Amino acid sequence: MIIVQIKRMEDGSIRGFSVKGHANYAKRGEDIVCAGVSAVTVGTVNSIEALAGVVLDAKMRNGFLSADIPDLPDEGVRSKVQLLMESMELMLEGIAESYGEYIQIQNK
Repeated sequence: MIIVQIKRMEDGSIRGFSVKGHANYAKRGEDIVCAGVSAVTVGTVNSIEALAGVVLDAKMRNGFLSADIPDLPDEGVRSKVQLLMESMELMLEGIAESYGEYIQIQNK
């Protein structure tokens, strides 16, 4: 199972996330759940860098990705990053609606 942890601050904003595990929906190379989650999460990290100019503190290895947002003093940049993170969460929730036995989303 894939476990996604969305890390939030006291005000509800997202400060980072981690993804670990494998869906085991299908054999390696054919697992649409793993592919979807990977595309959404890695795409979000790349989008934040390209569109907001923010490099996240990210770590990735086999079956694991974590990304944390650095302190962002500029409110405009912070808003862009939050929008992209919230979008990521919505896309992951969409995957979970269809494949809930293979992915779990936790808010922490």
